[in-house]
Amino acid sequence: MAETYDLIIKGGDVWTTGGLAQTDVAVRDGKIAHVGDLDGDAADSVVDATGLTVLPGMIDSQVHFREPGNEQKEDLESGTRSAALGGITAVFEMPNTAPLTTSAEALADKIDRARGRAWTDHAFFMGAAADNADQLAELERVPGCCGVKMFMGSSTGDLLVPDDETVRRVLSNGTRRMSVHSEDEYRLNERKGERVEGDPSSHPVWRDEETAIRSTKRLLAIARETGRRVHVLHITTAEEVEILSQYKDVATCEVTPQHLTLAAPDCYDRLGTYAQMNPPIRGEAHRAGLWRGIEQGIFDVIGSDHAPHTKEEKAQPYPASPSGMPGAQTTVAVMLDHVANGRLSLARLVDLLCSGPQRIFNIAGKGRIAQGYDADFTLVDLKAKREITADWLAYKCGWSPYEGMNITGWPMGTIIRGNVVMRDGELADDPVGEPVRFMETLG
Repeated sequence: MAETYDLIIKGGDVWTTGGLAQTDVAVRDGKIAHVGDLDGDAADSVVDATGLTVLPGMIDSQVHFREPGNEQKEDLESGTRSAALGGITAVFEMPNTAPLTTSAEALADKIDRARGRAWTDHAFFMGAAADNADQLAELERVPGCCGVKMFMGSSTGDLLVPDDETVRRVLSNGTRRMSVHSEDEYRLNERKGERVEGDPSSHPVWRDEETAIRSTKRLLAIARETGRRVHVLHITTAEEVEILSQYKDVATCEVTPQHLTLAAPDCYDRLGTYAQMNPPIRGEAHRAGLWRGIEQGIFDVIGSDHAPHTKEEKAQPYPASPSGMPGAQTTVAVMLDHVANGRLSLARLVDLLCSGPQRIFNIAGKGRIAQGYDADFTLVDLKAKREITADWLAYKCGWSPYEGMNITGWPMGTIIRGNVVMRDGELADDPVGEPVRFMETLG
């Protein structure tokens, strides 16, 4: 007797646990019910994926959606809408909002704000600070929390844990993997005189390589001392890639599309303050080092570090201009272009944006196309040629550093727990995002 399903995806090349296969995928009650030939089976809805590649749902494990406190830059609705349009099925949002996400109440408020407004599934980081360090073992387990984020160097917002004693306290309280912005605050303060008024190309001179390397060495030593797993965000130096390769027992690490795609001095010449972010875009030698980290398997995930500011804010002369750039909507497209140009394989892209986040953060039921997993899919056309244009972007800030970039490979569909959220650039009528679940906090 033929089975019946809620949804069947037919005709596509599907990224199964054994690699690409031309097969079908069936969905029932938001879960993958069957992977294989379904010619005689029925479904309430059929998605024709002919000519498309069906990948596991892409996960962006670092976004700043600015709500609450700075909704003029972005909010949970607009940020998740842009992510869904770009083929992202789940996002992890950062704690440097206003107020800071440093309490169970603040994180619960974000969950409430996302209810009925989020287009993607979502989770939120708890922020580490000196005044909550001793409570982090409890705070990291509140519903909807994907882990704890610690800033060792100042960036956007007021979260900061600069000294080894407090870093040690933070790492000693809790068991989940700790995500870290690794720049040395003391060196940043020492080198403020390196900033040149009106010249954003001095940004990576101020926040130089040693600022990142020194902090990462300090962090890794304390992580191994305390036995705490850490996840080092947005790596920018070739030296850190080599250092991190020696600490895979305690450390995972992230790279961003912008650090893989842009390079100084060209990016500052073309984009000015729009290329300004923390840690900064560096020169070609460092970009080559990051690609070596991709090739050698040292990087575990790609995160967008989506950190929007308005055009008016970015138009201020450096260093009054804020650091950060949007990226949630463009990550899949930009990385598919790197696949098309031979910089990485499709298998490595799936590793970095699907199975990598699942493994690092112990996500329950996501990250692969297999029976029993959430029915999350990113449908892409590997041969489509598009240009990133302002009218495609859903960001509140209204700009992207990739505007005008010609892309080969494009997200054509976003399916979340069996719900077709985006198809051919059009969103569904209503958002369906729900909090992500984690194996470490299911009980």
